[in-house]
Amino acid sequence: MKDKIKLFLETDLLEKYLLGATSREETSRVERYIVMYPEVRKQYEELQENLEAYVKMHALPSPEGLKAKILQRIRKEDRGRRKIRRFAIAASVAAFIFAGSSYFFWDQNQSLQDENILVNNRIQNLEADMKQQLEDVRNQFIVLNNPQTRKYFVNGNDKARDLKAVAYVNPVKKLSYINVRNLPNLPEDQCYQMWAEVNGEMVNLGIMKKIENKDKLLALPYGENAISYITIEPEGGNTSPTVQNIVANISY
Repeated sequence: MKDKIKLFLETDLLEKYLLGATSREETSRVERYIVMYPEVRKQYEELQENLEAYVKMHALPSPEGLKAKILQRIRKEDRGRRKIRRFAIAASVAAFIFAGSSYFFWDQNQSLQDENILVNNRIQNLEADMKQQLEDVRNQFIVLNNPQTRKYFVNGNDKARDLKAVAYVNPVKKLSYINVRNLPNLPEDQCYQMWAEVNGEMVNLGIMKKIENKDKLLALPYGENAISYITIEPEGGNTSPTVQNIVANISY
């Protein structure tokens, strides 16, 4: 029986259940285990507390200006409808006087439609960005709370002794993240840059600046026998890593 419970807890079903990602059969199984086994119930309650704390820590603020843009869109549409009505009335009265006015009204209506499409596209882009951020938070939670996640401590070499980081790798979910806790100061003409060598391809993960949030996780590309590097590069970054300036690396 203990082996059965142990095998269940080693899966990610509890995490998926908390996040509403289980199938009907999985949901039934999880709820049955929570009721029947105190060990599972305790793990579930701990995960609930962890999720609440994690969501509060990584709460995503509404994109700056989103409310104002939506209100602006509503006002524009309202003004647009009023304009169209006025234009239509004026056109019907003056059509016999100035036939060319019909083109003017059509052009105004077309401009309003173009503005409406533009606002719609911007809102859709904002919604897509928020969806991606929420998906990333979900993946981070799963990685941090899954018992099959491997944890690696990363220290800098002689060129960056105070560099500290922790990598989290989950081979089952094929997800990996790194939490850079500390970066030593560099001269103004230099910067840190992160790379990953995955399936024989070098991936530029971007420049790392001052650490403002020590709990922030950065996504790493997952791959079998992947290697991640942190190098010192000229200000603005480089197109390829400077091998002699590698200050930390991790195989995962």
